[in-house]
Amino acid sequence: MPSEYAKSLGAKLRAIRQQQGLSLHGVEEKSKGRWKAVVVGSYERGDRAVTVQKLAELADFFGVPMRELLPGSASAAAAAAAPPRLILDLEALQHLDTSEAGPLMRYTATIQAQRGDYNGKVLSIRQDDLRTLAVIYDESPTTLTERFISWGVLNPEARGEVEDAEAAGA
Repeated sequence: MPSEYAKSLGAKLRAIRQQQGLSLHGVEEKSKGRWKAVVVGSYERGDRAVTVQKLAELADFFGVPMRELLPGSASAAAAAAAPPRLILDLEALQHLDTSEAGPLMRYTATIQAQRGDYNGKVLSIRQDDLRTLAVIYDESPTTLTERFISWGVLNPEARGEVEDAEAAGA
């Protein structure tokens, strides 16, 4: 019978995987067989003990700090409760003038390379990514959000997400 700690760790692992839009089989495919669906599933259910080394490797695979997978981490729970709503339309981005959109194009290409995500249609970004882009563009996150929405590359729902994050001081 899994311990509460193992169940909690597994729930965080599942939340991160789902936040990234991956099924268990998607993890296996994306990792080129490094992470078997049945193994990751057993970690998520708490049926199988995960070593610190394996957990560190999983955190690296998902591109999150290891602390995000550990029980007691509030930020992982928040991520699970609210999947990212900052969705960039990569197809629309390709039709923009590179003189203005160049920094965004380079940034999204870097994120795609880090994640191994080359579907080419959309890309989820985090609030931290938006803050970084705001520094690059020398604008506030709110102003930059409006610019990206006007370009047609960011979903209009992002307005509320950015406003909520700024109000919370995130």
